[in-house]
Amino acid sequence: MKLAVVHDYLNQFGGAERCISALNELFPEAPIYTAIYDQDKMPENFGRMEIQTSFMQHLPFVFPLFKLYFPIYPLAFESFDLSSYEVILSSSSAYAKGIKRTRDQLHICYCYTPMRFAWRYADYVEKEAFPNWLKLFLQYLIEPIKRWDQKNSAGVDHFIAISRAVAERIKKIYGRESVIIYPPVETDLFQPSNIDGDYFLIVSRLNAYKRIDLVIEAFNQLGLPLKVIGDGPLRPELTKRAGPNIEFLGRLSDSEIAKYLAECRALIFPGEEDFGIVPVEAMSAGRPVIAYKAGGALETIVAGETGLFFEPQTPQALVQAVTKFNFMVFSKQKIRANALRFAKQVFKGQIEDFVKRKYEEKFGKK
Repeated sequence: MKLAVVHDYLNQFGGAERCISALNELFPEAPIYTAIYDQDKMPENFGRMEIQTSFMQHLPFVFPLFKLYFPIYPLAFESFDLSSYEVILSSSSAYAKGIKRTRDQLHICYCYTPMRFAWRYADYVEKEAFPNWLKLFLQYLIEPIKRWDQKNSAGVDHFIAISRAVAERIKKIYGRESVIIYPPVETDLFQPSNIDGDYFLIVSRLNAYKRIDLVIEAFNQLGLPLKVIGDGPLRPELTKRAGPNIEFLGRLSDSEIAKYLAECRALIFPGEEDFGIVPVEAMSAGRPVIAYKAGGALETIVAGETGLFFEPQTPQALVQAVTKFNFMVFSKQKIRANALRFAKQVFKGQIEDFVKRKYEEKFGKK
């Protein structure tokens, strides 16, 4: 099987890039085609991968301004010639699934969500906190991008969604069915501890849409210890609003994060994510999660067994959930067992089985 992986861009390391890392372990000989690649922002193992970039790699200020180049990405992916491959495995929340393919090729798309800024425009620009002039400019370009995205979805033979929420969007927007394979989580890195700390924990980028602000307000009322791991544009504002019981730790290494997760009372997860890897990491360490009742958390957290939910998305609802949590007892073993459903080895096995099965169906060979 001659296979190529295609990914939107490699200029920041997050959940999608963890998927690329796992796919590279599964298909080490497969090259990775992407619009741009900033090696300085990626883990060391990416330097050992065969990564092919587009002409966008050489555009001025493309790394800091990569989002503003969005009208050009379709051209970048259409410029790749992948005609020598039997299988194209695209890893995409935007452009990679628009790769050109022939009738003789098999195209499987691992979809994180349909293009968010096009199909959920109002939600996207609010989360990104774009200035009004940029919002007005973007509105003129959204419809052509939507048409391009809709057209190219037909070039995908099989969709894989990262969660039920994403599968529903794929059905609504593209009119296509999909199977669900959850993203990989490094569950082995997060182990239960015998140390039980007295603090609650947040691990997050400090951006507006993560809703860390409501956690700060809630814990100002509760007066309970809260530690915040992560950095972002909202850190100065959040720090000013936080009481003395709230400590900001900034960015930490994976091993440091694992220790804080293993010893916290619970992880607080106030935002809505398509999947949400951090709650699964906390549960891998045997710790419960107090989460907003929406998105991927509904699929990873078992209410009453591995955590609890709060709604609506308000400080007062979170205060009530934390108060309820203080009277609950959880089993570290049961919590970790639930998290192991999302282990990286499970992801790799399911992807391998799916690709092999579809390859055999199309080409009649193993």
